[in-house]
Amino acid sequence: MPRESVMRFLRLGLFPHIFCAGCGHGIALHAIIRAFDSLGYDPKDIMVVSGIGCSSRISGYINANTLHTTHGRALAFATGVKLAKPSLKVVAVMGDGDCAAIGGNHFIHAARRNIDITAIVLNNYIYGMTGGQASPTTPHGAKGSTAPYGFIERQFDLCNLAGAAGAVYVARATVFHIPQMEKFVKKALEKKGFSFVEIVSICPTQFGRRNRLRSPVDMMNWLKDNSVPVSKAKEMSQEDLEGKIVIGEFIDKEMIEYTELYRELCKAALREGASEC
Repeated sequence: MPRESVMRFLRLGLFPHIFCAGCGHGIALHAIIRAFDSLGYDPKDIMVVSGIGCSSRISGYINANTLHTTHGRALAFATGVKLAKPSLKVVAVMGDGDCAAIGGNHFIHAARRNIDITAIVLNNYIYGMTGGQASPTTPHGAKGSTAPYGFIERQFDLCNLAGAAGAVYVARATVFHIPQMEKFVKKALEKKGFSFVEIVSICPTQFGRRNRLRSPVDMMNWLKDNSVPVSKAKEMSQEDLEGKIVIGEFIDKEMIEYTELYRELCKAALREGASEC
């Protein structure tokens, strides 16, 4: 892929980026813009929305229409954008805490409505920007600044949550599995309806140093050694899957999309005498 073709999706004047050395978010950013480019998108036809957190800085580096919003509200803003401008390809980039904690209700209801948004969550298992607190996706037993003796809560499975709430496409990859990650992002972008891709990223600064994974290489090897394809996971017991990262495509289905239903409702209301819709 020509370098110049991909670079048109970057705001080079904002570099160098703020990500820590070894952070996986840069790998995810590159996969997203490669997906944009390979699908032939024009930057003016894309809207990238983000909330607050390390991953949410990605919107600022992408040369497109972008919106950096408040913590947990990326999908609420993205919903408004999609309803106002349904022709835009709307992408919401969030972190695990941003999406699954304060943004949890927005997440499940955006999926339930099946509004045409591609939601990408960069899950590094921790609040990386604000001090290393445990998040809803922190693995059981892992350490954080708010869990110095180990996290005792159960880990939120965001892919299962997205599927149960009604997403039409759900997939998970890690920043070690780059070809799969780009493939899943491309398929999610092409899908009509609410699509969800979880990218398991690495945070050596906060998660790694608290959990005996002090270098980016250690963390990448951890992703490699602990990832299991979904086809293999189906044959494994719950005990064997403990601590594993199941990667692959979980849901790929068709369902009528929300903004299409909304437009049809407006047409029907106008036919029945409504003055506006």
